[in-house]
Amino acid sequence: MDHITFVVAVVIVTALAFDFTNGFHDTANAMATSIATGALKPRTAVLISGVLNVVGAFLSTEVAKTISGGIVDDSLVSPGMIFAGLVGAILWNLVTWLAGLPSSSSHALFGGLIGAVWVGAGTDGVHFDKVVEKVLIPAVASPVVAGIAALIATYLAYRITHRARENTVTKGFRLGQIASASLVSLAHGTNDAQKTMGVITLTLISAGALGHDAGPPAWVIACAGLAIGLGTYLGGWRIIRTMGKGLTEIQSPQGFAAETASTTVILTSAHLGFALSTTQVASGSILGAGLGRRLAEVRWSVAGRMAASWLITLPAAALVGGLAASVVKHGGTAGTVVIALVAVALAAGIVALSRRNPVSAHNVNDHHEVTVRAPVPTQVGSAA
Repeated sequence: MDHITFVVAVVIVTALAFDFTNGFHDTANAMATSIATGALKPRTAVLISGVLNVVGAFLSTEVAKTISGGIVDDSLVSPGMIFAGLVGAILWNLVTWLAGLPSSSSHALFGGLIGAVWVGAGTDGVHFDKVVEKVLIPAVASPVVAGIAALIATYLAYRITHRARENTVTKGFRLGQIASASLVSLAHGTNDAQKTMGVITLTLISAGALGHDAGPPAWVIACAGLAIGLGTYLGGWRIIRTMGKGLTEIQSPQGFAAETASTTVILTSAHLGFALSTTQVASGSILGAGLGRRLAEVRWSVAGRMAASWLITLPAAALVGGLAASVVKHGGTAGTVVIALVAVALAAGIVALSRRNPVSAHNVNDHHEVTVRAPVPTQVGSAA
């Protein structure tokens, strides 16, 4: 603990702040369809999801190891670089949350770290082969695989139950959704909480508090799990509305199929150490479920805006992380304080803007038509 300096402490707090935003940003991945179909009441859904996120955090550390010793060279990384990368990820999470866009918290984190390490340590600090293998390939493949699985599962669900009474089918699949949505929450904790564990572990390694190739200590696992669980419980209602009502009108068989497909893909990837985007997996599953029901409407304009945000998330967060790293690199501790103050001010401004058009548990299902606008990287970059 002698190695826990001021900057390291700031990085750990910032990492947990990112974990918190990851929680409310990604609540929709597990619970949007269950809330939309009425299988669970909104507050009950986020409570279940929050608890299971905490439990999931203790199930595996493979993804954490990918981040702490995979995509960047821990021998060249400093705590200041990690702090700058986290700032980029947090600000991008907040911007997309304000817009109601289910973008990838994972890619925001990777982008922020890559941009900050690139500026701070040069191209040698980033393992681009690992970025391609562990981040970019899963980013392309996972939503496609999840979408196809959900499409097939939805088709089979309706095919098998087409002679049954509609009320009986709806009731049965709503009960099934409680289990399937809970499994998505467990999988989300297993995959996403580990990303923060990996960042904190990387920070401790770079500060000399842990040896190279070390796994996350127990206190890191516990803190990361609690932070993401608390964020999940608060509920990212704007994104829940977009995923539950914006992409397609979800019925209970579709919700069950989408959640089951998401769980399978996320848990398999976590076991293999792929730090994929649970948001992209869940979105792909919902689209697949929409296409799997005959005559179901998919709102491609909303899907297109989401896809655009996915494409710009990593470079946008990298831009902000790189700018923050430049200030930290030249300003030292004073630069770190300046970036922290600017980030807090911007975050407070975004939260204040969200109150002009509040979305909560009380009105999350009120509107079927959802209008979202994808933010552009220049706005975030200029704000930083």
